[in-house]
Amino acid sequence: MTASTGLKRLGFFLLALLLVGAGILTGASLLISADTVRQEAISEIRAVTGLTPVLRGETTVSLFPSGRVSFADVVLGDEKQPALTAERLTARLRFFPLLRGRVEIADVALVRPSIAIDIDANGRSNWSGLIESLARSQKPAQRPATFSEMRIDNGTVVLRDPAHKLEETVRDVDLSLAWPSISKSFGATGRFVWHDEPVDASMALADFPAALAGNRSGLKLRIAGAPLKAAFEGSLSVQPTLKIEGTLAADSASLRDTLIWAGQQPLPGGGFGRFAIKAQANVVGGTIGLSGVNVELDGNTAEGVLTFATDGRKTLQGTLASDTLNLSPYVSTVRLVNNDQREWNSGRISLDGLAGIDFDLRLSAANVVMQNAKFGRTAIGANLRGGNLVVTVGEAQAYGGLIQGSLALAIFETGVDVKSQLQFTDVDFEQCLGQLFGLKRLEGKGNMSLAVEGSGDSVLAVTRTLNGTAGLNGLSGALSGLNVEQLLRRLERRPLSGGGEFRSGRTPYDRIVVALKIVKGMVNVDDMKVEGAAVRLGLNGSASIPERELDLKGAAALVTAARPGTQPFELPFIVQGSWDDPIMLPDPEALIRRSGAAAPLLNAVKERSARDTVRSAIERLTGTAPSAGATPAAEQTPPPKAD
Repeated sequence: MTASTGLKRLGFFLLALLLVGAGILTGASLLISADTVRQEAISEIRAVTGLTPVLRGETTVSLFPSGRVSFADVVLGDEKQPALTAERLTARLRFFPLLRGRVEIADVALVRPSIAIDIDANGRSNWSGLIESLARSQKPAQRPATFSEMRIDNGTVVLRDPAHKLEETVRDVDLSLAWPSISKSFGATGRFVWHDEPVDASMALADFPAALAGNRSGLKLRIAGAPLKAAFEGSLSVQPTLKIEGTLAADSASLRDTLIWAGQQPLPGGGFGRFAIKAQANVVGGTIGLSGVNVELDGNTAEGVLTFATDGRKTLQGTLASDTLNLSPYVSTVRLVNNDQREWNSGRISLDGLAGIDFDLRLSAANVVMQNAKFGRTAIGANLRGGNLVVTVGEAQAYGGLIQGSLALAIFETGVDVKSQLQFTDVDFEQCLGQLFGLKRLEGKGNMSLAVEGSGDSVLAVTRTLNGTAGLNGLSGALSGLNVEQLLRRLERRPLSGGGEFRSGRTPYDRIVVALKIVKGMVNVDDMKVEGAAVRLGLNGSASIPERELDLKGAAALVTAARPGTQPFELPFIVQGSWDDPIMLPDPEALIRRSGAAAPLLNAVKERSARDTVRSAIERLTGTAPSAGATPAAEQTPPPKAD
């Protein structure tokens, strides 16, 4: 027998088998009525699920070429407020039992179902009764080994919780449910769309009957989408209260995008990019506790514990420790001054993201980086409650010393209130003042204090309302950009020689004391003394914080006199202009008085009769004499007036 002959015989055999099957199915369709198929299918669905669907549409039974029964307009629960409605429920029938005249379901599909989950003020949902019926059906003595697969095609799930002002819709739900038949396990795999993002999901319950009864069951959960990937493996129970224990892992390319996707408003500012977390989770009621936390955010890694409470207002608490903490991403969008670095930022301060959540966090790090500033061991507390943020610096090793204090931001209708109290102990002035305030002309080490408060809708507006005090006390440093001793020595010798260019060099000091009082953005210099081995300076006056300008008066004096028996040279001066590049000008009247040649000029201005003295002074200053026989201008006879 050839191979082709064998294939032909096999083909004839299969064709005959199909014809026999078709004949049997055709005969079965004549022997089994559609109503019987309908009733037995409903009975089997009720036996497996414990649920009795309400059929409001027509029923279609097809036994050839494959057996199936389809019910249109199906409802579960109360018909007035149903828990589930579906355009169609289709049950596919098993082939061989049907040949024997028996109706057994192979799988069930719900087409375009709408599932409503409504939670009342007592926390009970409209599914509570249905779940109890489902739990009773899963008892071993009552659970027949029948169909084990259910599908949801193009479904919609709506969750409503008026007590918590929550309403969420999940659409395009396509799930395959591995229904328990022989084993106790239950599984669901598929995908859905939430907030316009498709998400792949899978869930497995090790003991489905125990889970339905509220008892402990193993749980595995996976979700994967563009905004977030997360996995959980542990256990679940809901009696006497919700309790979940296990290992949680999640990661996201952007935590900010994930929060927005989840319907939360992220914190203002920058950062909140790449995110990953792994921890032991313990959920009791509405509280999520995370221990053994290993979290990564924007390249920062930290370990510690976190607690998130969802009952009432959302609250996050925790303690985290890090080796290196880079805060630059979070302050990168904060602009105190404009791009030209000469004016305060007048843009509106937006802190809208602070109103969505409360938190109380404790952070510690061996090293902290904040743009150009670097700190050593640092302990920070951040407390946000009702939109009011308080950042407390317990201790920060910075600029060779320590920083302690607090910064508070409170939101009101038209802006923010700002309060700051900071203490700087034994810090390097040049680094500290340069990085924090843009002032780079003071060298040395010492202590500083700052206590200010203000309000407004922009940085510029806040500077106009600032009130408070500031102080500085330092030792062994210098004023850079100005050599006061050199200036005084030159002016002592030649008062009218001109100042030249003295905005270079240094003026060393042994001690500096500054006491400032701030009222509505104006700084009053109550006391400012600079004492050194060569010179002494004293200043008073005012400065405008909004305009960033100085208007100061003072006196500079040499410590030692140029000649024995004389008083040390002292010169009044003024400091004016922008505080970024101030100008120091000696008092001109004092210089003229000190000049032996020019002093009579000043007196002549006041005494108009001293013409000879003026002429003599001019001659000495200019080095010229009037030509022979010339009549001094003061003595020339004026021309006669015309009649």
